[in-house]
Amino acid sequence: MRKKADTSAKTEEKAKAGTKGRKTTAKRESKKTVERAENVPAAGTDHSDEFQERLARHYDEMKWLYCELYRDGEKAFEDLCKNLKGLYDARKESLKELDRHREQNPSWYKKNDLLGMMMYVDMFAGSLNGVREKLDYIEECNVNYLHLMPLLETPEGRSDGGYAVADFRKVQEKLGTMSDLENLAQECHERGISICLDFVMNHTSEDHEWAVRARRGEKEYQDRYFFYDSYDIPAQYERTVPQVFPTTAPGNFTWLPEISKFVMTTFYPYQWDLNYSNPIVLNEMIYNMLYLTNQGIDIIRIDAVPYIWKQLGTNCRNLPQVHSIVRMMRMICEIVCPGVLLLGEVVMEPKEVVPYFGTVEKPECHMLYNVTTMATTWHSVATRDVRLLKYQMDIIDSLPKEYVFLNYLRCHDDIGWGLDYPWLGQFGTREVPHKKYLNDFLTGRYPGSFARGELYNEDPVTGDARLCGTTASLCGTEKAVFERNKEAIEEAVNFDLMLHAYMLTQSGIPVLYSGDEIGQLNDYDYHNDPNKWEDSRYLHRGKFQWALAQMRDREDTRQGKLFQGLKKMEQIRASHSVFESDAQVRTVDTWDDSILGLIREKGEEKLVALFNFSEYHKMAWIDEEDGIYVDLLSGREIEAKGVRMAPHGCCWLLRKRG
Repeated sequence: MRKKADTSAKTEEKAKAGTKGRKTTAKRESKKTVERAENVPAAGTDHSDEFQERLARHYDEMKWLYCELYRDGEKAFEDLCKNLKGLYDARKESLKELDRHREQNPSWYKKNDLLGMMMYVDMFAGSLNGVREKLDYIEECNVNYLHLMPLLETPEGRSDGGYAVADFRKVQEKLGTMSDLENLAQECHERGISICLDFVMNHTSEDHEWAVRARRGEKEYQDRYFFYDSYDIPAQYERTVPQVFPTTAPGNFTWLPEISKFVMTTFYPYQWDLNYSNPIVLNEMIYNMLYLTNQGIDIIRIDAVPYIWKQLGTNCRNLPQVHSIVRMMRMICEIVCPGVLLLGEVVMEPKEVVPYFGTVEKPECHMLYNVTTMATTWHSVATRDVRLLKYQMDIIDSLPKEYVFLNYLRCHDDIGWGLDYPWLGQFGTREVPHKKYLNDFLTGRYPGSFARGELYNEDPVTGDARLCGTTASLCGTEKAVFERNKEAIEEAVNFDLMLHAYMLTQSGIPVLYSGDEIGQLNDYDYHNDPNKWEDSRYLHRGKFQWALAQMRDREDTRQGKLFQGLKKMEQIRASHSVFESDAQVRTVDTWDDSILGLIREKGEEKLVALFNFSEYHKMAWIDEEDGIYVDLLSGREIEAKGVRMAPHGCCWLLRKRG
């Protein structure tokens, strides 16, 4: 069974003056982008048949998929279509115009000028209105894709970081109101910034109205979850369904003594799994999603999407019905709000991730997280060995260019070690001892380690665990600052910049984790909060340090070196088409296992990017015999042959024309 549950006024004035000019420029450029859009209908164009034309385009496939899921689902399907029209009608005209613009420019999110940042609203600025007040800073970071972490109504102390939603149409009171969210989205659109929001599909909070009524015994609402009078069927599920949190929340069911029933709770006992074999559940959740898009949300992050369909006798992961639902969600967005993107959160082994793109003909998610590369990056940090990273990047770069990944070094979650151990086995690497080494090194337990992190969800039986920590702390900054070692601080900042340069070189959309741009360190205050102290992920979810951010223009500080270094790389990336997602990308042998080499080509541009994952001076033994290259980062001109690499150094070598 289951579960129990550093600052000066001049610096600040200078920053404000600079961001004011950048804000005006950003608005002007955003307006130019819209004005330059090809084939955008002129104002006053008749769009009266727009919805019906979009619906007709997808109607047959949608109905076929829907009725395949629900044998007697024709009435529910027609109800869905009717309500989609109502949601389309309720959509603001400004959002419809944005939809039309993006319909005419379907690759708008695949360029080299999109840069994301993810943040917790309360940790960054206290409230949604606080975020609005900080938009100048966000623009100064070159960010135009803002992922606001879960902010919908959740119960205090039983929220799982906001992923136990009690009301999909209400913002947490401490953060503001739905009107505040809509106003923030509107101002972001005026500045050319897109907003991403999590949509938790797999479950609701036990405080959600449906769950409350189900607990009262109302069968209609119990049928929206998985309720059982005895443990017989739950026992059958447990034979085949893995546990997500075997130490902190073992099992997949929770006993409710007040009604003498079991309910399925894959994640935590206060998160009740929704039963998508009931068409009412699918319809109502679609309406909730579209309600959010009508507030101005541009990207819907589908949380835990592989889990949403349950079937006895399976592992309840990645079942075909999941893909049918996501495909329908894609078509529904293309009917009601075609400017909205679907981002799939698929934290699975690589072979399970790519199918969530669907096919080129029948696409599902617009974007997916590059989870595999993120984990392998930190494996490369700890081992100084890029062979697995090179192997996996070759696989990713062979995928259709229509597939777009979100690339990141850190996110709100832990780092899991779902590496390709069969492939690593050829080098004598064994899974259990290797995981132990990675965790020991990146928590500072291993002799000579520079990293400082903490373990998450450690299993004392298997020894398995995941890792938490900010990018800066894992790169060695925390240790160096504690020891007051200026040379080590410099090395750690260079390492941090190298990793971000590598992230910016990958195809797709790079996403910063708020605070990484100023090298924010681990926040150990969560140990003193009874609502957080059992969850070490709060180690890297600390409050944004605005006092440190005020040093971002001072190049004599580590914050300034990191912020200005990132800013330079971001601007270079946005200036060269070779960084666009449809560029041809391949790895190149460097004849040193600690140096990763990537080549990007588009049109006449060719970029050779090199990254040294070791703390030693190295030579990248490449031999690109096609002229002189300019290192975009340092400005030096060199041949792309036998390139000398500084410890944790990087190069962006662009071939000179002519």
